[in-house]
Amino acid sequence: MAARKTYEPTVMVSPPSDILIPERDLGEIPALECRHLGITFGGLHAVENFNLTVGKTEIAGLIGPNGAGKTTVFNLITKVYQPTTGTILLAGRDIAGMDTAAVNRAGIGRTFQNIRLFNNLTVEDNVKLGLHNSIRYRSFAGVLRLPSYWQEEKKAHERALELLSVFKMERMADLRAGGLPYGVQRRLEIIRALATEPRLLLLDEPAAGMNPSETEELMETIRRIRDEFRIAVLLIEHDMKLVMGICEGIAVMNFGKIIAKGTPDQIRNDPEVIEAYLGKNREE
Repeated sequence: MAARKTYEPTVMVSPPSDILIPERDLGEIPALECRHLGITFGGLHAVENFNLTVGKTEIAGLIGPNGAGKTTVFNLITKVYQPTTGTILLAGRDIAGMDTAAVNRAGIGRTFQNIRLFNNLTVEDNVKLGLHNSIRYRSFAGVLRLPSYWQEEKKAHERALELLSVFKMERMADLRAGGLPYGVQRRLEIIRALATEPRLLLLDEPAAGMNPSETEELMETIRRIRDEFRIAVLLIEHDMKLVMGICEGIAVMNFGKIIAKGTPDQIRNDPEVIEAYLGKNREE
């Protein structure tokens, strides 16, 4: 059995502002900048004055109690909801006015809390669906099965197998996605998101429903994504062992606002974070 790769702790630095990014990303345009982001539903501030910067190759975490507004933030970033206030910059580009499809083409890939695979399609076909941003033939070429269609199909087949091979899943290419073990389905959903060639990958509770062994495997998968694809990852997760073990910077939300930002060590010892999760000390 191969020895498990060890990872040195990331050095986090504060440039001349209130942001915190990995030292290796200094001088690079951040993958994501949310500035004073907010949304109101019928007078209720679901998210308010949300400020977050994610470095170009950072693995970042967004945590908080249920109902804190975390998934709403993901929906704002991916334009499922249009923000009431604030600005979102993707690699320095303002994505105001974009819809969900345009944001995906611009470079944001996403997975969901509930797995959204096409269960009756093969593993390869699920990945090929994620390659829509790079398919070049027109609709009529597909209908008429023109040479340009077959050329693009060959490229899509090769790219799908290449992505699957990164995660040692190429031998599963012809299997039905719905018949895969739960942890492998999660990995396939991440691969499909990577097929869209994102600059930023959003993972919404990727460890939900996983056993400890699958969670360990997931941590290695996320690190491999950062190292091999050189992209940023922002994840929502309730598994604190995963969050503290893999995230370089962490933001904590409660009642629609960020209450703390910092490294894992800073977050685990922050009194306001402890209170948000556990409630006030009974002696107070």
